[in-house]
Amino acid sequence: MSKRSLGLAARTAVLAGVASAGLVAAPAQAEPLWPGGPEVPGVPAIVPTVPVTAPCSEKARACLRLSTNEAWLMDKGQVVFGPTPISHGMPGFETPPGVFNVAFKRAFHWSTMHHAPMEYAIFFNGDIAFHIGPVDKQSHGCIRMTPDGAKEFFQHLNTGDVVEVVV
Repeated sequence: MSKRSLGLAARTAVLAGVASAGLVAAPAQAEPLWPGGPEVPGVPAIVPTVPVTAPCSEKARACLRLSTNEAWLMDKGQVVFGPTPISHGMPGFETPPGVFNVAFKRAFHWSTMHHAPMEYAIFFNGDIAFHIGPVDKQSHGCIRMTPDGAKEFFQHLNTGDVVEVVV
């Protein structure tokens, strides 16, 4: 047998051994995803879903909790969006708790009081509105929201809808 034939035979034997070893080897065992969870590789965990709740009544279409800086959109007492981060009025300009109705909304509003843009503005308590703004800073009473949150609120809420603000 020539050197070339021996080399080819050796490579073939190695490949055959690797292939047969792969067929005989047992599948690797995965760690459970949580105690008591599935241990079968490739089988997704069944994660129990916890319903999202909000601290407002069934009448609310928008719910805000000032103490945690969170807001939700509601439909017949069920959360349909949220919680989403918000900020609210600073000392001396507090956002009051209560039950209000959406008065009007504008996709782009210019605040003449503060000389600032208010995108996706939804007015619900006199000059207090939801709108895009930095959620890490307090406002002069308005509810500042992320762009995604403000857009969702703008699309969901209509004139007359109930807004509940809780502490």
